[in-house]
Amino acid sequence: MPSVPVLDAKGKKAATLEIRPDVFGVEIRSPLLHQAVTRELADRRAGTHDTKGRSEVSGGGRKPWKQKGTGRARQGSIRAPQWKGGGKPFGPTPRSYAQDLPREMRRGALRAAVAARIADGQLAVIEALDVADGKTKSLVSRLGALGLAATPTLLVVKELSDTVKRASRNVPWLDVETPSHVSVYQLLRARQVVFERAGLQALEEALAP
Repeated sequence: MPSVPVLDAKGKKAATLEIRPDVFGVEIRSPLLHQAVTRELADRRAGTHDTKGRSEVSGGGRKPWKQKGTGRARQGSIRAPQWKGGGKPFGPTPRSYAQDLPREMRRGALRAAVAARIADGQLAVIEALDVADGKTKSLVSRLGALGLAATPTLLVVKELSDTVKRASRNVPWLDVETPSHVSVYQLLRARQVVFERAGLQALEEALAP
């Protein structure tokens, strides 16, 4: 049965937490993880890019010169794509980049992402994160005592309190999430992943088959 270390306040291993093999002991399928990450990053795109075609730019209402007799190439409008200031051919228009992924595939990718972090030894558990004063300095000191470096870190808490939210918003290398909002991309991007015990148990229960 897979297990993860439970750290004390000084970052020392105090105990181990057994986890269900049918949840976080699953096979790590790279194509599924790639598809889930691609979907998440695509969904973040606004899709508001836009260019004007020849029918949308202003001007060009009359033919620049007559069709024959000038010796020049025939032209129908000074707003055709080959003219400076003309419309752009085949340019991007507003669209949605959202991709569909079945619910079971999303759940499977999340299980595999946590399993990959456990297999790499980059996932640890703490009992609870308490930052009563809501200060960034206190939070960074607490994380430093756990042995965490200033590298991309994901912290998953059972409930995101106002004090933790306020203390973490000025730490550029730290992402704080709850079990219901943590994503595959966040888990794979982070070099260090720390769960509150209650947060990991809540995620385990939610992802149980």
